[in-house]
Amino acid sequence: MYWILSLALAGSTFAARPVDLRVYPEAVHLDGQTDRQHLVIQAVYEHGETRDVLRQAKIGISNPALLERREDVLWPKADGKGTITVTFGGLKKRIPFETRQARVKRPVSFHLDVEPTFMRMGCNTGSCHGSARGQDGFMLSLFGYDPDGDYYRLTREIIGRRINLAVPEKSLFLEKATGEVTHTGGERMTRDSEYYATLLEWVESGAKNDEADTAKVTRISLLPEQVVFKQASPPPAQQMVVIAHYDDGTRRDVTHLGVFLTNNERTVNIDEEGEVTAGDPGSAHVFARFDKYTVGREVIVLPNDNYEWDGTPEANYIDTLVFNKLKKLHILPSEVCTDEQFVRRAFIDIVGLPPTVEEYHGFVDDTSTSKRESLVAQLLQREEFVDVWSMKWGELLQISGGRQQNYSTRPLKAVWNYYHYIADAVRKNMPVDRMVHALISGSGSNLHRPEANFYTSSDRITAQKMAENVAQQFLGTRIQCAQCHNHPFDRWTLDDYYGFTGFFEGISTKQGADEREVFVQYNTSKTGSEHPVYKEKVPVKFLGGEAPDVKGKDPRPVLADWMTSRENRMFARNVANRIWAHYFGRGIIDPVDDVRISNPPANRELLEALADKLVAYDYDAKRLIRDILLSRTYQLSSTLNKTNQDDHTQFSHGFVRRLQAEIMLDTVHQATGTTAIISGYPKGMRATQLFQGGGRDTFLKTFGASERTSVCACEVSKEATLSQALEMINGANVERLMRESKVIVDRIKAESSVEEVIGELYVRCLSRKPSEKEMAIYRELLAKVEPKDMRAAYEDVLWGLLNSTEFGFNH
Repeated sequence: MYWILSLALAGSTFAARPVDLRVYPEAVHLDGQTDRQHLVIQAVYEHGETRDVLRQAKIGISNPALLERREDVLWPKADGKGTITVTFGGLKKRIPFETRQARVKRPVSFHLDVEPTFMRMGCNTGSCHGSARGQDGFMLSLFGYDPDGDYYRLTREIIGRRINLAVPEKSLFLEKATGEVTHTGGERMTRDSEYYATLLEWVESGAKNDEADTAKVTRISLLPEQVVFKQASPPPAQQMVVIAHYDDGTRRDVTHLGVFLTNNERTVNIDEEGEVTAGDPGSAHVFARFDKYTVGREVIVLPNDNYEWDGTPEANYIDTLVFNKLKKLHILPSEVCTDEQFVRRAFIDIVGLPPTVEEYHGFVDDTSTSKRESLVAQLLQREEFVDVWSMKWGELLQISGGRQQNYSTRPLKAVWNYYHYIADAVRKNMPVDRMVHALISGSGSNLHRPEANFYTSSDRITAQKMAENVAQQFLGTRIQCAQCHNHPFDRWTLDDYYGFTGFFEGISTKQGADEREVFVQYNTSKTGSEHPVYKEKVPVKFLGGEAPDVKGKDPRPVLADWMTSRENRMFARNVANRIWAHYFGRGIIDPVDDVRISNPPANRELLEALADKLVAYDYDAKRLIRDILLSRTYQLSSTLNKTNQDDHTQFSHGFVRRLQAEIMLDTVHQATGTTAIISGYPKGMRATQLFQGGGRDTFLKTFGASERTSVCACEVSKEATLSQALEMINGANVERLMRESKVIVDRIKAESSVEEVIGELYVRCLSRKPSEKEMAIYRELLAKVEPKDMRAAYEDVLWGLLNSTEFGFNH
């Protein structure tokens, strides 16, 4: 009866004929009696939809005497070679297989079997024995980064307590894992499980450590490579398979030992066996971890709809790649924004100010079909563009001052020189790679060689902090976790961390004759950092790369060469992503400085294309910025449609963004026609021009200005808060500006009509004209106001516009 029901379900579910059949892995290699291999059989349908058809497909083995199929897993029976033939939906695929030592049982290995079992059971996580102090008197290295230390603590730390060689099943670590002895972590396995059998066999064989030549994992892969579900009831599912690759050339299916995660449970879930189940429509990533490696795959869930692309035109390659992803997700982009929306968006994003009344009318009244291109070209040449990007670089590089006589920080003269060095580089459109190369290689006087200030801020006094900052600033990577243990959700290890730290070990500062002056220098005899576990010096090593020969020389220019080389994809992607994030309010990888396997790009193809363009443009940032601004994607309206109302990552519409603190203050000044007065700076200096940032000003601090105390992108906050609302409603700064503003007084003196005054206030504050409905309301209200009270009434209108949601945000 069961097989009849299965055929009936198969007939209803798979009525459509597949266009492709995929089988993973592409070849099966089984070494030893306990080796195994899950098969993935995937049918691909129209529009890219994939279905797991393992249990519906016909699987033929050329020589059944060599290979056995138990449920969904292949096991070796005898040595030999053959072919596996898979047939489904009229399609056929063949893959080779080879079995070796099929009747030989490999001894249980501590590194290859026991440690992975601890990870699978959650024993070495941060919430259990992998915490810094362990749990209940027993500590394991987090996710097994130190297997030798784990072996010692398990077998030698308290001899005879945790391991019982005389009666293996009475070993304390086994009795706790099965819940037979009180265990804070509860029952982690049962006696009839494969995991218990593995651990018991290891103890029975003498609880030996491995030989030095035991194979080591070099990478892992997660299959299948692509999963595209279509919503259905019951929800479709796909089994994922993890394969470990070792340095001796062998491969091993470790799905039963992997740890699985998802970054979006609403869209897809993945259970501990690696089966992915569809949820709400959208895009998500699932991840598998084994040994010190983590790998991810994108999973798309399509809505069950009658989707058709609307033929939205493309302006350039950016649109092609964004729209390709939207098509995959069955999302339609919003309409193009209006001229009023574009002029405000472009002005604020490019020069940090809204358009003046004259600039607004000059653009909106222009009938030229190329006026948007012309406006972008004009704004990119303005000095305010330099101010905006000097501010952004200032935040990233922590350009801020300290006490005049404390050489561990920066005296104001050095800060001033440093800021203007960066501003001049932006003004001259210095290629980003050249500027970064100069900063990393910086040496000499902090007063006469401004780039040397890259090494003089107070939090750069240790090599470790310098390495962490450089990785986060220029590679977008946070390696801090790897200082104490292998990164739990990325590829960085202790070896990577201390190899990279070694580039900065020899940096020191020497005070000059002028008490404000320090000299940055490098002691070549100090190159290299000590590994905290092995207590040996780790060779200086590029992050994720090779170990260069830096003996007897300053290694930083070598690092700068590698960092900014055309082949360094991490650097190119990071710069491109940061530029993109400024103009869209979020990065393709977001946050922009948290690049890791478990935080993948929303659109990988788009990020790679932007990085390629940046390299092809010789790191001319302005050319890439122009591409972005002239794309249809940048010019999409923030008004949502039925298909993109839940999209927060794919750029199918404009994102409504709160103005950055400095831009907010400058916008308030321009709207009220007043002159900026910021404590400690000359009158009239705009907030985006503050050479050491605005974190000390009350208004700017309230609105989340960076205090420049760290390189983290989170230093700049654009979250709306109650204190910001109160600052705008009755804050002393806004009250002063309202009192000093001459905009309304001048209009009254000129005997302007209600329509003229209200129209100008709207353009000043919101970069748009009032709607007919809004104007009708003002006419009715202001008609009741006595002439002597008209100024106060207009000031109420201005105050209301300044406090409107529309004012503080860019649409």
